[in-house]
Amino acid sequence: MKRALRLRRPADFSRVRRKGRQYRHRNLLLSLCENDLAHNRYGIVTGRRLGKAVERNRIKRRLRALLMSLHDGLRQGFDIVLLPRRAVLRQPFNALQRIIRRMFAKAGVLA
Repeated sequence: MKRALRLRRPADFSRVRRKGRQYRHRNLLLSLCENDLAHNRYGIVTGRRLGKAVERNRIKRRLRALLMSLHDGLRQGFDIVLLPRRAVLRQPFNALQRIIRRMFAKAGVLA
């Protein structure tokens, strides 16, 4: 993922959580907030409760791949944070793709 498309500063993550809208699924939490940019920025939060480093990194890789595949089909100008739950580890890739697509549609960011 390109550097310009990533949320990096803790202040950005907290702003999205504080001012943004949240959409919940039993496997995933989606937070989004408008930004003043012409493109979306993405962040993925994986804590230690999610599992060991190998599992956390696997989840992040899968979610990044899904976000990049959907990037062109999304409305632009949002900061998006995904917080996966432990059950994501057991989800096949195509099920995870359906969940994320459904959450983006519910949030109204699908183009």
